[in-house]
Amino acid sequence: MLGDRTPRAGYFSTAKAIAFNAHGALIVNATVGPSTSAWQPLTPPGVAAFARASLLRLLLVEFMVAVLAAATVIWFLHEVWFPSVREAIRQLPAQGEIRQGKLAWRGDSPVYLAGDRFLAIVVDLNHEAEVGREADVSVEFGQKEWRIYSLLGYTTVSYPSDRVVAFNQAELEPWWGAWEPAILACAGTLVALGLMTVWALLAAVHMPAALLVAFFANRELSWAGSWRLAAAALMPGALLLTLGVLLYGLSVLDLVRLGLCAAVHFVVGWIYLFVSPLFLPRHPSIQALKGNPFAALPADKKQ
Repeated sequence: MLGDRTPRAGYFSTAKAIAFNAHGALIVNATVGPSTSAWQPLTPPGVAAFARASLLRLLLVEFMVAVLAAATVIWFLHEVWFPSVREAIRQLPAQGEIRQGKLAWRGDSPVYLAGDRFLAIVVDLNHEAEVGREADVSVEFGQKEWRIYSLLGYTTVSYPSDRVVAFNQAELEPWWGAWEPAILACAGTLVALGLMTVWALLAAVHMPAALLVAFFANRELSWAGSWRLAAAALMPGALLLTLGVLLYGLSVLDLVRLGLCAAVHFVVGWIYLFVSPLFLPRHPSIQALKGNPFAALPADKKQ
């Protein structure tokens, strides 16, 4: 009926804030953003939705992304690196150990134990022959330390001088067989927990930038919402890097392109951080100014 002016819930699909004045005329006070459910951080609107979502929803989605990244790392270690480790252990002599900070090696040197284009494991007591350094990562055991060679150079790690470490096939093969599942589990746990911790800390650092963008764009964003948005903005980059690790393990990318992917994933986070606030609802004070200032005033306002 024409006399029924009561708005029905859910009737207005444009999600307008609706009220009636004293004369019964319909007026629009402000535009309110639709209640988008935060469930995916793949697009700027999806990231912006987390600013108005609950903390539990954000942590749940972060956990899913972190578990995906951890599973990718576990797969990479198990399928790409650890086969070379197992083969290198089988090639070790029956006797050998690290004692008082020195490798007691009774075989030839240098010797290529195992490896492929991803990982090479070598014994070179004097670090002179450059055997296996054509691999993306080369682990080289010398007389007093072991080195890890890669694209940017190498790092040196000294042997422990306060204990004896087995360096022979008879002792290391059963030890590795027993501890490999635990090492994989620890690696996955560290990746998942590390990502969620780093996201929380970086969100606290990045949230002022999100607030600044929202302020100049006249968008409604609270301090707590800016932290959630900044945290959600980091997940697209993490997903990109996870995909990069997967493609590298499948030999689709080389090490240089993987490094480029790692650099780009930081840029992706900043892009989402600056773009996503633009998809937030406009501030209520701005919405109230959307009326036509040249429209004729009501008769009761002209006096």
